[in-house]
Amino acid sequence: MKIPFNTSTIYAIWRHLRPWAVFAIVFVVLRLTGALSGVSYITSSALMKTGVLDAAAAPPAVAKTFDYDFNIKDLEGHVIDFNQFKGKTIFLNMWATWCGPCRVEMPSIDELYKKVKDNDKIVFVMLSLDNSENFTKVVKFAKDKGYAFPVYVPSGNLPRQLQVPTIPTTLVISGDGKIVSKETGTTNYDTPRFKKFLEDL
Repeated sequence: MKIPFNTSTIYAIWRHLRPWAVFAIVFVVLRLTGALSGVSYITSSALMKTGVLDAAAAPPAVAKTFDYDFNIKDLEGHVIDFNQFKGKTIFLNMWATWCGPCRVEMPSIDELYKKVKDNDKIVFVMLSLDNSENFTKVVKFAKDKGYAFPVYVPSGNLPRQLQVPTIPTTLVISGDGKIVSKETGTTNYDTPRFKKFLEDL
């Protein structure tokens, strides 16, 4: 039996699909603009479980060169020249203790870190962008959470490419100094596909 395909049929289909279409459009806009990071902790946590926030695992067609000329400080106060990471694959996450969406994705980052930490070609830098006077707060946060990944803070000015308007923001830098991945907003990194992406760089 042939179903008549007229204006009424189209409207009926649209009426049923409209709520999902609106959700999809809003989600894509939030994700692309980075505004998804402003969504509540509970909402972000729920979305993480659906798989829609899984990290992409494909390098851009044209990758930008990364600027290594800055320093960071570990939680014991040791200053580290970022240039020492040249030649390695770097997972660089920018976050803050007050950022709910940052906290949502941290367990997935920690699980990924545990799976690749023995690979000496991969470095994780969890860079807190809290104000410098809140250093002790960052140390306490890291200690209380007990994450395995290393936490750092800036030591001096960051290059322009790290002065991001939205957190969390995560960059993956290849061994040849190219930014091959950029994720903004809460993202699930603990996937076999993303792990392979890191290991294959």
